[in-house]
Amino acid sequence: KDYTKSPNAVALSSATAGLHLALRVLKISDGDAVLASSFTFAASVNPIMYERCEPIFIDCDESWNLSPKLLKDAINKKDKLTELVVEQTTSYPVSYEMLEINEDIMNVFTNKEYAKGLIDKYWFLENDILNDKIYYPLEGYLFPNTYTFLNKDVSVKTIIETMLDEMDKQLTKYKEELQDSEYSIHQLLTLASIVELEGARSDDRASVAGVFYNRIKSGWTLGSDVTTYYYLKIDDFKISLNGNANLYTCDYAYNTRCSSFTGLPVGPISNPGNDSIKSTIKYRVHNYYYFVADCNGKTYLSKNETEHYNTIEKLKRENNWCV
Repeated sequence: KDYTKSPNAVALSSATAGLHLALRVLKISDGDAVLASSFTFAASVNPIMYERCEPIFIDCDESWNLSPKLLKDAINKKDKLTELVVEQTTSYPVSYEMLEINEDIMNVFTNKEYAKGLIDKYWFLENDILNDKIYYPLEGYLFPNTYTFLNKDVSVKTIIETMLDEMDKQLTKYKEELQDSEYSIHQLLTLASIVELEGARSDDRASVAGVFYNRIKSGWTLGSDVTTYYYLKIDDFKISLNGNANLYTCDYAYNTRCSSFTGLPVGPISNPGNDSIKSTIKYRVHNYYYFVADCNGKTYLSKNETEHYNTIEKLKRENNWCV
């Protein structure tokens, strides 16, 4: 518990045992179909076989995640589909396109009338989420965590509201600070969502947040690459933006790379965890305006552009520049 910072923990002999236990907890058994990545090995699929279930292999796309298109096809074809197994491998963040695998799910995620109805239920939801320029009204408000639903027919709205309930618990811890802040909750979660993607290490995120606050207060553009990826709907950060015709386009409410775009994007670009939320509320006060991370995720702060580019050149010479 001390190591994982989790209220409950179970020690197991292997990741395979962890997958097996997860299937047991979810009551996945005889005859159920379980989707699994084709980029795997026997140990990952064995738990499915132990429970006498049917493994259905889905090929990966260039991100090494399950192909959204093939996943959608499999879901539509298999009536008895029960569970999706996370494989024992390093993976990249799930694609935004994954949200589009099911039309019913997307209808709820983009339904502003549904979002409007939630504003009266949750104290931290504000009318800002109804802005027409926002892609997904509840982006940034669904607290990322592990959730267990024992009913395989659970509704999308139940899942969403369970995640909102968890966000309620997390934000309540900072309610006093939120009320005293010069920024709205929507603005703070928007910044936290950027910090979530920009801050490679949890212990660096308060410093990264401090850089963004300095830029906001000085009337600078945030210049955040992750906001540009989001507005372009490119989820693979390995894809270079250099040469992209829309890189500096100012017609969108998310792109902080636009030279005339100052302040925050119209809304969150990810769902921030507790570290990023806390770091944004209790950010580190300093006089730095630039940051960059090396290949190990260590963050370097700079006061001016010259210092910033000198740091980058030094990292390149040391083969420690991985962008």
